[in-house]
Parts: sequence; structure tokens; C-alpha cells
Amino acid sequence: MNKVREVKQIITGIAASDGDGVRLTRMIGSSQLNQLDPFLLFDAFGSDKPQDYIGGFPSHPHRGFEAVTYMMAGKMRHQDSVGNSGVIEAGGVQWMTAGKGIIHSEMPEQEQGLLAGFQLWVNLPAAHKMTPPQYQEKPSAEIPIEAFDGGRMVVIAGNTQTGTEGVVDNNYVSPIYWDVELQHQKIFFEIIPFNHNAFVYVIEGKIQMGLSRAVVAKNQLAVLTEGNEIQLVAEKNSRFLLIAGMPLNEPVERAGPFVMNTKQEIRQAFFDYQTGQLA
Repeated sequence: MNKVREVKQIITGIAASDGDGVRLTRMIGSSQLNQLDPFLLFDAFGSDKPQDYIGGFPSHPHRGFEAVTYMMAGKMRHQDSVGNSGVIEAGGVQWMTAGKGIIHSEMPEQEQGLLAGFQLWVNLPAAHKMTPPQYQEKPSAEIPIEAFDGGRMVVIAGNTQTGTEGVVDNNYVSPIYWDVELQHQKIFFEIIPFNHNAFVYVIEGKIQMGLSRAVVAKNQLAVLTEGNEIQLVAEKNSRFLLIAGMPLNEPVERAGPFVMNTKQEIRQAFFDYQTGQLA
């Protein structure tokens, strides 16, 4: 049975800072929306004022989830405790599986100009919390783009109805991560798994979602109802992210940079970090 997804909740986000004072807007992971299983956090960051981002995200640990960084503008260098290093540039994505543990840093590669992007935290199932860490890092040139009438989309993860396949390999929650540009009054239609939790974040413009034509404006996040059809129309030239994933339906215990299933596992994560056993 086909069912069109509608807007369930609209989130405006809260101003926050993370790392060494990087200013951002927290859309998921706040009092407005604590989590949207399997998504634990979603931040939008962007500024052309160096004081808002120059401190970056110095070395910090992670365990039990995946951290996804998608850059809109500027450059971010990452380094970790096992010798990995690289630069994420505009249009590029890094899908890091922290697994059993990693200590890493993300620092701006610039001192002037616009730095903008998004960070998403994706939970790992209990059976894979302690999987070995790994990176999937792709520059914009390697990410497929699908064109359609009135628009185009960058397919980072998941498969479109026409068969375009994202570059990220993930069997944990079968994620969808699409960056869509849609011209004024054009319609976007796609099929996604019925039971995936899904949200839309509007980067530019304004869209009308579902059969109800609920309006979602720039810098707003819309949590969607269940269903397998995505239907929306652009009220003006627009750009938005469509992100979805299979819910894990497992208990979540989180404390700072660690996300596990029990308080004991959280205590163990802190002990391992403090005793140098995390990575």
C-alpha cells in the first residue's frame, strides 16, 4: 500500500556551540527533539566569521555510533589516534564508524571565508557497537548526481527509484542521505522504505510537503510521518536534505561522546578512555 509522508513536527533548532566554541544550530539532540531513531544528533554549522569556527573540534573520543560530516563550504582536516588523516572539502562527505573507539579531531583548513556544513550522528545496533573503526570518505567528484525535471540530487547514501546508488556502504540502518535542488514550482517524488524514520532539512528556499502542502522554510527541519512516498513542491528555488534510516528500537544511553545501550557500558567507555584503551 502506498502512503505519502506528511509533516509530523517542525523543528527550528537551538543555538549551541561545540568543540572549541564552534557556533552551530542543533536540530536533533536538543530539548526540541532528543533523537529520531537511529539519528542521535544533527547540527548545521556555517559562518563567514573566523571567530565562530576557527577553534574547530580538537581531539575528542567517540564510541558506539557513526559520525557523518557533509561540507557545504570551506575545508576541514581530520586526524585520529590510529594515524588516519585527510581533508573534507566542499561537497565532500566523511562517514566515520567510531565503533569500539576512536580519538579524532576536525579542524578548519582556513582562517578566512565561509565554513559551512552538517554533522549527523547515526546510532549503531548493540551487536555492532564494538566493531572496528572505519572511514568512508568521498570527495564531491565521486558522489553520483541524478538529474530530473526541474532539479537534481546528490546521492550520498541509499538508492533512488531510478537506480542511482549512493557511495556510502552501510548495512546497519540502510540510510538515505540525499542533497536535493528543486526549481520553483517543480515537484519532487521519490520512494523510500515505509518504516524508515525520515526528516527533511531546508537549506535554501521553501517547500510544501505531502498532500497537505505543509510549508517548511529555510533552516527548518521537518520530521515526517511513516510512509513510502515522498512528495513535495518547491515554493521557490530550494535546496534541502532528505535523510532517513531504519530505527533500531534499542535502549540508548549517551554521555558526551559515547553512545551505548547501558549505563555500565558508558562507564566502561569512560574508563577505557581514561586508561588509554579506547583506541
